[in-house]
Amino acid sequence: MRNKTLRNIIIAVVLIVTAYYLAPIVMKDSLPSFWTQKSLKLGLDLQGGMQVVYEVDYSKLPDAEKDDAVKAAVEIIRNRIDQFGVAEPLIQRADKNRIIIQLPGLQNIDRAKDLIGKTALLEFKLVAEADKQKLVLEKLDEYLGKNLDKYEYLKDYDISTDNEIVGDILEEDSDSTATKETKEEEVVESKIFTKLTSTGGYQFLIAKEDIENFKKLLEDPKFKRKIPRGLQLLLGKEDKKDPNAARQIYVLQNKAELTGKYLQDARVKIGQGIDPKTSGKSYVALTFNKEGAKKFSTVTGQNIKKRLAIVLDNVVYIAPQIQDKIRGGEAQITGIGGTEEAQDVVIVLKAGNLPAPMHKIEERTVGPTLGHDSIQAGFLAGIIGMLIVVIFMIIYYGLSGLIANIAVAVNTAFILAVLSMLEATLTLPGIAGMILTMGMAVDANVLIFERIREELQTGKTVRSAVDSGFNRAFVTIIDANITTLITAVVLYQFGTGPIKGFAVTLSIGIIGSMFAAIILVKAIFDGFITNKNREKLSI
Repeated sequence: MRNKTLRNIIIAVVLIVTAYYLAPIVMKDSLPSFWTQKSLKLGLDLQGGMQVVYEVDYSKLPDAEKDDAVKAAVEIIRNRIDQFGVAEPLIQRADKNRIIIQLPGLQNIDRAKDLIGKTALLEFKLVAEADKQKLVLEKLDEYLGKNLDKYEYLKDYDISTDNEIVGDILEEDSDSTATKETKEEEVVESKIFTKLTSTGGYQFLIAKEDIENFKKLLEDPKFKRKIPRGLQLLLGKEDKKDPNAARQIYVLQNKAELTGKYLQDARVKIGQGIDPKTSGKSYVALTFNKEGAKKFSTVTGQNIKKRLAIVLDNVVYIAPQIQDKIRGGEAQITGIGGTEEAQDVVIVLKAGNLPAPMHKIEERTVGPTLGHDSIQAGFLAGIIGMLIVVIFMIIYYGLSGLIANIAVAVNTAFILAVLSMLEATLTLPGIAGMILTMGMAVDANVLIFERIREELQTGKTVRSAVDSGFNRAFVTIIDANITTLITAVVLYQFGTGPIKGFAVTLSIGIIGSMFAAIILVKAIFDGFITNKNREKLSI
């Protein structure tokens, strides 16, 4: 009697907990406020989103640091995405240096990709003085003018006046030296770089359509060597309000006066006061640690009236003029498009620097339509599978088959409730795991029912046959389910995202099917037989 009471309590607790966590899936909008808010989430293949695979380029790192670099990259990406607010992201390492990222339900895919790949390299560099900027312009004009044949994509920028050279052909032939000097002078006057990057004076601006050509130049080793030593060229930040606007090119000192390693905190703030550059606009407030504050104070004190560029990932965000020595270790990044962009800057700064560059090698976007179709297909498959099982069990085992069907329904509800309680993500392979457990759930009942039939054929009473049937099938059921459970654990341990989803639902289904077949069905049989002295059993 005590065992039956304990069994009934266990059944009642399981059914109540199942109903409690299943309710948010079935009737979420009509539940009272005190009800649990936990619910089942849908995976990438069911609600759409993005999957991207990155490869960490650790070729320049020592062997001892390569493994740690990939681990650090995974954690930094996880921190960034957590702050970005994506529900149930999947970030995991694959192979030696690859990272798989799944972001289900993501709306702003471009923003997420930009956020994940940023290296978060924050630097403060002095802007070169006017005479050095002029020198850079002249040097690069001279080099490109003399080597235009090596840069086919720059020939449209040639403004030399070949057809305006005055001179007799015979004279040119008779004085080859003079002709050579004339040509060299003409080439120098081509001013290719000036045409590409400047709109007047020595303020470098570059049109949207010319940016790709400029980037090609910066990737050319011979061109880079012509930039005077100690200087570098960097693009200014893109205007998010007008993406087609020209971008500024800065000539900076190559040496960073201060870097992000001294950063203590970064926060988004809204500007106050009457300054049109900051009033009512979002900006990023930076706070340096003690050592960084000291360095920042020294740099600003020694370079009053000079411009100090704030560079993030080799893009100049702002280059204000230093008006006075700045104490207290605080700085601002202004000129940011809006609160969302400012928040992204804060995220990458606070999450830390990626230890090595990352290259995107695969990208897959799943639209919500495909996800909706997958849900419908999975739901239809589940309904058809369950109907076939229900009909077969009733036809073949009669009333006992109906009891087994109740166990299958409880097992399905149990799986969904546990997934909801864990706030797990249901994927298409997960649905496949659920459908598989339906067959496994009745499999245990089939073993039990066949044992009961054998006992009844030997002349035993219904009660004795039921008890013997459950006892004799128990060991077989446990063995079969434990071996399957071990397989599911191995799949979860060594599998990737979709395989893990299948393994989770399969594991929960196995546990649920053993509960339903061994405990719940036995309780129904005991109550059904004990209340009435039956001589026959529909089985």
